[in-house]
Amino acid sequence: MKSLLLTLAGVASVAAHGFVETITVGGTVHTNYNPSVDPYNPNPPARPGWTAHQPDLGFVEPNQASHPDVICHKQATPGKSQIPVRAGDTITVKWNTWPDSHKGPVIDYLANCGGSCTNANKNSLQWFKIAEKGLTNGVWAADELMRNGNTWDITIPSDIAPGNYVLRHEIIALHGAGSPNGAQLYPQCINFEVSGGGSARPGGTVGTSLYRANDPGILFNIYSNPTSYPIPGPPLYK
Repeated sequence: MKSLLLTLAGVASVAAHGFVETITVGGTVHTNYNPSVDPYNPNPPARPGWTAHQPDLGFVEPNQASHPDVICHKQATPGKSQIPVRAGDTITVKWNTWPDSHKGPVIDYLANCGGSCTNANKNSLQWFKIAEKGLTNGVWAADELMRNGNTWDITIPSDIAPGNYVLRHEIIALHGAGSPNGAQLYPQCINFEVSGGGSARPGGTVGTSLYRANDPGILFNIYSNPTSYPIPGPPLYK
């Protein structure tokens, strides 16, 4: 088993894409679900990240925008633990790798689970967008992430009500997005238990209605020297 895990880890290290490998909150580093190793562990640890069938670290196609796979990646199931965080705090997610050719936006959503997120129904979660970044002064958000050591900071809104939430953190790779169904969606979902905060309970959008395959920010030619980019999805929560 050990040799198999080492082989799988080696495959992951040379794969073209990546996944969120750690989440840092208040100086504490939490290990996330590893889609290339954890599925083969007979006794996997309880991870905060949702499982997903992505052994090749692949993506979800835009044509699957109305399919449940787009919510938290392919065949995703809830993470088995939750990370405590206070409303208003900033968390840092770290990707194991990200290829330089994969330009695009970084988008973050939250959804209140009602009860524990460890048994949430992904199809009924209502997502509200808490952060987005696309193209700024010629620099793509994905490039900024790479320049920061494959890390990205996300601030939990200070006014949301305490409770259990899923974070949907996503990079959309646009290197092939000039052609229909050419964009690549990389959603990652992570469970959090939010304390403090206020009383806001934002409404949201079900995951299968966040995008359409022909949205301007999904079908987009990055090689036309754009000066702006229409970030897809619902408007930011304010």
